[in-house]
Amino acid sequence: MSSDTDLIKLYSTRILALAADIPALGRLDNPDATVMKRSPLCGSTVTVDIGFDGEKITDFAQDVKACALGQAAASLVGEVAIGRTEAEIISARDQLLAMLKSNGPIPSAPFEGLEVLIPAREYKNRHASIMLVLEAMVTAISETKSA
Repeated sequence: MSSDTDLIKLYSTRILALAADIPALGRLDNPDATVMKRSPLCGSTVTVDIGFDGEKITDFAQDVKACALGQAAASLVGEVAIGRTEAEIISARDQLLAMLKSNGPIPSAPFEGLEVLIPAREYKNRHASIMLVLEAMVTAISETKSA
């Protein structure tokens, strides 16, 4: 069992600051795709709306109802979402999952800020919430291609 000190380290000032200032909050009027993902373990949800031109994300908005860790991930991803390709989003998702579950390296630029979530490695019950925004984005891009 983790101590209170470990939890205090987990919810660092940086994570709390990111959670308090999430970019691209809200919804798009005419998205190309909307996807909501939910973590069954904790109930966190993230809904993303994207504009996608077949190559890159052209518009992005998110509605985030998650713990501070999920909010921090959404904040970092929201800062760099526009202009990203499908391959970049898939790579960021896979790298973040490896960082959390397998002690993998931090995600590549422009997602290197997700490094702040390294302390969450030990809290497996928080991983799904952290992954929500990227999982939703991958699904949303896929939906634009099948429409």
